[in-house]
Amino acid sequence: MIDMTDVVKRYTLGGETIYALNHISLHVDKGEYVAIIGPSGSGKSTLMNIIGCLDTADSGSYMLNDKPIQKYRERQLARIRNRQIGFIFQGFNLLPKLSALENVELPLIYQGAGVSQRRAAAREALERVGLGQRMKHRPAQLSGGQQQRCAIARAIAVKPSLILADEPTGNLDKKTGREILQIFRELHQAGNTIVLITHDPKVAQSAERVIRIEDGRLYENQEVPQDDLPVV
Repeated sequence: MIDMTDVVKRYTLGGETIYALNHISLHVDKGEYVAIIGPSGSGKSTLMNIIGCLDTADSGSYMLNDKPIQKYRERQLARIRNRQIGFIFQGFNLLPKLSALENVELPLIYQGAGVSQRRAAAREALERVGLGQRMKHRPAQLSGGQQQRCAIARAIAVKPSLILADEPTGNLDKKTGREILQIFRELHQAGNTIVLITHDPKVAQSAERVIRIEDGRLYENQEVPQDDLPVV
């Protein structure tokens, strides 16, 4: 699904060249659950942006679902983001004046789905994350964990080929964080491909595969057992 080869992303600051990504290669198969872990400034946000087609590399190749992303223009990238990638962010990014159901419908509206089709898909996604009784609630009427569940529902409503999660438990307490990680585990068991970006080793351990990023370089860790979810 994801094939990156010799990818470079560099910035110039004060006349100095900084490598956010320094000739990295990454392969993620369909159905994998991968965590990419690194501290602030390690390059993980840059990597997330390139994986999510929010940015492009300066050199190297990136194939997503056998499509050469580095050759695409912005309009094509926007279409890929909308149809193939489900984004989940630390800050939830829900629109405050819309209900949970309306928030989940948004990406389906951008896809041009009809009213009945998008309403049914949004309801199904909300039920899947345990918010069947909260569909009419606005974000301010939901707890932090419920808002993140809504954000997950929004991401999966379009049935994306890739779920990309950026620090999805960062704004949550430990108990709620465990509940969100359990949802990710269930999504993975259902066949979804997930790439989780985090700075927290305990959160990373929820994945079946952990990759460390430091100074723009990737280091593969050994496979993590799936017997128990971590205590975060």
